Amino acid sequence: METIRIGSNAVFRIGTDLIGRVATDRRAWDDVVRQVHVARWLERVGYPAMRALPVEQPIDGVGLAVTLWRSVCQGEVYAPIGDVAGLIRELHELEPPDDISFPPLRPFGGMGDELPDLRHLSPANRNFLKERIRWARVTFPELPFLLPSGVVHGDANVGNVLRSDDGRPVLIDLDSFAVGPREWDLVQTALFFDRLGWHTADEYREFVRVYGYDLTDWEGYAELADMREIAMTTWLGRKAGESVATAVEAEKRITALRTGASRRDWGAY
Repeated sequence: METIRIGSNAVFRIGTDLIGRVATDRRAWDDVVRQVHVARWLERVGYPAMRALPVEQPIDGVGLAVTLWRSVCQGEVYAPIGDVAGLIRELHELEPPDDISFPPLRPFGGMGDELPDLRHLSPANRNFLKERIRWARVTFPELPFLLPSGVVHGDANVGNVLRSDDGRPVLIDLDSFAVGPREWDLVQTALFFDRLGWHTADEYREFVRVYGYDLTDWEGYAELADMREIAMTTWLGRKAGESVATAVEAEKRITALRTGASRRDWGAY
């Protein structure tokens, strides 16, 4: 068994054909149940997403939710950006099924929800990031979204679209499906190009051409991009105690958010 990555899920390769995912949060059982239901729905409608094994899932792994999936490819081969745009567009054209209750998209939780545990950050950076999360909670639902609301992946980016061994693009990581503004599924690609430099201008033009909409032309883009940066940094800040490298990256990102410094030196996690 090979460890692929440890994040919100611990992901393992089992032999050549299976992937095992273990939710690292014991409270995530219901979310994992919905993830399996989403996978079954996408398979029914012929949408190219990761396929859950046809067994009763999730499996109780000593209190943790375990799921088993068919491997998309040997290793991790990411699809070209045009394929990423095509899969997002195709997903956004689907009507949600009646038998799945999708949560509303709340990237930062509700106003009464507990703020994330950022104990491993410096006090000043911890307080700054929590204030930015509070701002995002208030501001996100007030943005002047233009695209119709509907099913969203919730974490759509090139890192979540693999190329299968036979060359097809396949959407993975179905954890964050929700119903909300489609702009949220476009902002990472725009941000990766515009602020982080992880996509070239040609790649971003191809993404816009295939999807059919340029988010950077929208009046709410800058604030939504700010929010996506906050979400990316919060995720890393929660993991700052895991290694010196993670802590350094989290503090660097917060400094950039605080000062407006370049994001071009942000590392990919």
